[in-house]
Amino acid sequence: MYGPALENIVYWLEQALPFTENEHQRLALEKLIQYFRTGELRTFDDYCIEWVKDTDSWVDLIDGFIETYDDALAMRATYESLVQLKDLEATRRVAIIAANAQWFEDNSPLLEQHKKKDVKGISARVIEAVVESGADSPSSPVGINLPNANWIRKEYGSKSVTLGNLVHSVNEANRESGEAGEFILRQADLELYEKFSTLADNLLLDMHEVIGHASGQIEPGVATPRETLKNYSATLEEARADLVALYYLPDTKLVEIGVSPSAEVGKVGYNGFILNGLLKQLKRITPGEQIEEAHMRNRQLVAAWVYEKGMKDKVIEKVIEQGKTYFVINDYLKLRELFGELLREIQRIGSQGDYEAGKTLVEAYGVKVDRALNEEVRERYRRLGIAPYSGYINPLLTPVIENGAITDVKISYPEDFTEQMLYYAKEYSFLPTYN
Repeated sequence: MYGPALENIVYWLEQALPFTENEHQRLALEKLIQYFRTGELRTFDDYCIEWVKDTDSWVDLIDGFIETYDDALAMRATYESLVQLKDLEATRRVAIIAANAQWFEDNSPLLEQHKKKDVKGISARVIEAVVESGADSPSSPVGINLPNANWIRKEYGSKSVTLGNLVHSVNEANRESGEAGEFILRQADLELYEKFSTLADNLLLDMHEVIGHASGQIEPGVATPRETLKNYSATLEEARADLVALYYLPDTKLVEIGVSPSAEVGKVGYNGFILNGLLKQLKRITPGEQIEEAHMRNRQLVAAWVYEKGMKDKVIEKVIEQGKTYFVINDYLKLRELFGELLREIQRIGSQGDYEAGKTLVEAYGVKVDRALNEEVRERYRRLGIAPYSGYINPLLTPVIENGAITDVKISYPEDFTEQMLYYAKEYSFLPTYN
């Protein structure tokens, strides 16, 4: 059934072998080829280990059946592929963050027994996505931290990438859409957004991928979160990583190490996260449905929990003006404390494998939707002319061949999404229409 597609993947990986940049990259591709031929999961682990060890290549590849977000039981992974180039200048920022990983771990609000004593091998880079396929296209992640196997992460480390060109594209599109003015109530917050929104988004993403996913440890004798937390593991892991990023975003440590100019960046990040978790992402929910996707559940879980816990002190306040709903933050310091409390609890849940506590958190805060608010948000986006989801068009790469050798690559950008999908269907339909 999947043979023709896998044969084509293997063919092109074999063509790439002579051009690998170092021994680790060559071994990684050889192991990946062997895995696609045999389906042996231990071979895929070997590939992941060699891939993690390769921290020097300018060109890199993520390829395989990796994430389980699309499976309700979080057992069956979806194929994805990403070819990337390292952004050398932007990588400097994430490298500084990665170099301070132990400080962030030591100073986090986690219980002491859940902190790693020796944070290993976080390789962080900002990359330019060249071409994506499978689960990565046309709707792409903007940050990736792999491998997912906890034992590999503990013994060999992990690699974290931020897709810089996609983050830039999203930020520019949002600036032109009028979305900020529609959902940010206070003028002072809007001015801070204009000044720091791009940096706040980048730092949240960097801290989420580089520090968040790499932090914390499971207690001895406890199985992996995928086994203990089951269908709630993905949501809780994304919440944990987001909370690490949120907790540290306003910290003066980021100013001290030179990746942030001001703690004010934290205010912009907090405003954006709360608005997204409580309001903006509702544009994607069809009326009558509940939230199913792990990242969306995570965002609402975190935002709704801190909103409820801080309601008495009006840490976050719900405001209705001219028939429109807004959420404004009144106490950023208290909000940071609440993020820390929730982080400690979610880490405890994962470290101890507390399925019932994890289930209660997700079901109580991350799933149900306010129907009236859902309709309101969808209508506000309809007036703005903004679609619920964003997608990306891959560039078309055409080799320039002289005397049998590739001397250059011409890059062109198809202007029509449907046209590109039809082109892919014609040229790369290796899977059957019916399984």
